Amino acid sequence: MTDRPALPPLARILGFAGLLPQAAAVAVLIFGGPDVRFAALSLAYAYAALIFSFLGGVWWGLAATARAQAPRWVWIAAVAPSLLALATVWPWASGQTWPGPSLIVLGVCLAASLTVDLRLKAAGLTPQGWLALRAPLSLGLGALTLAAGLI
Repeated sequence: MTDRPALPPLARILGFAGLLPQAAAVAVLIFGGPDVRFAALSLAYAYAALIFSFLGGVWWGLAATARAQAPRWVWIAAVAPSLLALATVWPWASGQTWPGPSLIVLGVCLAASLTVDLRLKAAGLTPQGWLALRAPLSLGLGALTLAAGLI
């Protein structure tokens, strides 16, 4: 799957704009009072889980586009983010410590998702410019999510 088209410039703009909600949640955690802390943590968690699941959908779409040329591992990797994100809600659902530990797990998973993007590129399944966009977004959102979990 060579000669893949390049990502449009709008993808870069919207991708980086996607860091703003998590940056805002971290800012509220740093500068806001205790009355908004849980709301900021909850929104940071929800956004991280949502974007992590979205990444799985993107990987599924890349695999579907490649059809038979997509390795089997891509399909498994595409489903994993939604299942992992769902698992991180368990502490909340069962009354345990939440969302700090869940944010840390999601932050690590978001940063580690770059390894899937590297393998997708190596398999020839990504458009031109994929890693140039995905690397700062995965690492940026992963770092912001970790920060939210540690604050």
